[in-house]
This record gives sequence, structure tokens and C-alpha cells, in this order.
Amino acid sequence: MQSFAQNIEEGIRKQFARRLFTPFAKAIVQYKLVEPNDRIAVCISGGKDSMLMAKLFQELKRHNKFPFELVFLVMDPGYAPENRALLEHNAALLGIPVTVFGSDIFESVVGVEKSPCYLCARMRRGHLYAKAKELGCNKIALGHHYDDVIETILMAMLYGGQIQTMLPKLQSTNFEGMQLIRPLYYVRERDIIAWREEYGLQFLRCACKFTAEVAHGETDGKRQKVKEIIRTLAREDPQIEQNIFKSVENVTLATVMAYKDKNGVRHRFDEED
Repeated sequence: MQSFAQNIEEGIRKQFARRLFTPFAKAIVQYKLVEPNDRIAVCISGGKDSMLMAKLFQELKRHNKFPFELVFLVMDPGYAPENRALLEHNAALLGIPVTVFGSDIFESVVGVEKSPCYLCARMRRGHLYAKAKELGCNKIALGHHYDDVIETILMAMLYGGQIQTMLPKLQSTNFEGMQLIRPLYYVRERDIIAWREEYGLQFLRCACKFTAEVAHGETDGKRQKVKEIIRTLAREDPQIEQNIFKSVENVTLATVMAYKDKNGVRHRFDEED
């Protein structure tokens, strides 16, 4: 008789192969996210996205064509005991051998009124980089998916007055030799939800003390508004989501008012050569 984890793995190979594993593998190949002799810290927050990412990485490892290593890394930023217990229960249930380390991030952002979620995210990433490097890793993998990407693009325009996206990989500026990768780049959130519902899984949403009373664990009102905008537009035109995603791949500098180069130097359309 198969274990629950084995049933999940069979589902990834069969029922959910086209919707989950195929786009996962596509991003890895297209953007060269996994390379020979990598040691990757697969960062698990306890939510549906990062838990699925861990299972997809395990499947990739079974069929790898070159050597690489995985460390399933969990940072406890100060979870309530019940949230920590749920995360560890799910990891055991899914057959994910996690390495857990603690931090005091939640306590550090107590009293921060302006953008506490942004500060928390920045601090989390720094702790993950540091621990991953300590464990001999050269990459950290985060569970951002396709829908996160298009929401970020629209949020940058509507609330930030700029055009930017969430990249599939980037070099760390503070941790030499470290790289961040996003292997769920092509995976749709609706397919992750379908996978979760198929197996009756219950994952952490936002376990932060400051958002415990917010419905459904929503940590960002602006992002929720953008989700609704995209959902409404996509009902009228299914191509909308792909167009948003592709828009940052089709920027013509000659048609924009101004842009910054990789060194941060600003250039205007009317400047002299």
C-alpha cells in the first residue's frame, strides 16, 4: 500500500504532470535555474506554493541528468506553536526532510507602522541567504508563481509608477556567489490550488501576528485589489494575463519616456547623444 507522500508523487507524475511538473521543468530549462553541482536551498514557508515546489524538486531530483543537491530549508520567524506544528506535520506527511532554524523577525517588526510586510519579507530573505550559504548552498529557491509575476507587474505600474517585474533568477548583491531562483515561474496559482484541494491539504496562509485577524490570511490589500482587477479583465479577455506577463519582455526603449540602465543611470527620450 502506498503512503500518502507516494500518492502525492504519483499525482505529480500523472494527473498533475501537464499542469505542474511540465511548467516547472520548462522554467528550469529555459532560464537555466538548476545547473550541475548546484546545492539549492529550497525555501519552505509552510504555504501551498513552497510545499509544492519542494515536491516538484524531489521529482526533478529522481530524474536528474546531472548531479545537484537539495536542502529543504524552513525559517521559523516566530510562528505560534500551532503554526510551527502544522508546518512540521505537513512536511512529514509529504515526505519532505526539512531543516528548521529560528529567527526573531516577527518581534523585530513589532511597532513598525510603514510597510511591515515589506520589511519582514526583506529580513526573511536575508536570513535565508545567510543560512543557505552557511549550509554550503549556492542558490535559494522561492515559491513565487506566474500569478505573482503578473500581479507584481501591475502593482508596480499602479502603485509604484514604474515598469518592473519579478525575475526568474537574480544574483544576490549582499551575499557573494549566491543566486535566487523562482522555478514556479510558469505555474498557475489555480493549478496549485487544484492540487491542494485534490488531496485535502491544509497549509499555512500568512502566520504573521499582525495579519492573524485578516480574512483568509491576506497580507496585502493592494495585491488583493490587483488580483480582482486581473480576474475581472481575464473574464472579458483570456489573453489579458499572458499579455501582462509578456509586456515586460517587449519593451522598446525608443518608445518610453525614460529608463534606468543597469548602473541606475537615468536616460530620457529627448537627451542628446
